[in-house]
Amino acid sequence: MIIGVLTLDFFLAHSHSLKEKRRFINSFVGRIQHRFNASVSEVDFQDSWQRARIAIALVNSEGSVVRQVMDKILEEAHNYPEAMLSGHQLDLY
Repeated sequence: MIIGVLTLDFFLAHSHSLKEKRRFINSFVGRIQHRFNASVSEVDFQDSWQRARIAIALVNSEGSVVRQVMDKILEEAHNYPEAMLSGHQLDLY
């Protein structure tokens, strides 16, 4: 069993309130959960308007499958129009 954890750091330049940030978080989390059937949660910077850290967890019996799906999620995050991806980290256990 392989567990993959992808941590994404976003910068939301156009966010001017926690309400605007929450709109982005809910949209992104819902999209990832629906498209990739992964567990997603905001894990840091809850009180910051323009920063967000989101963690995504995925479990599979094969590491190559976990890596492929995480690569697709990372590509989705890079192309997300509402925020700039400022960093990421992928850990496989």
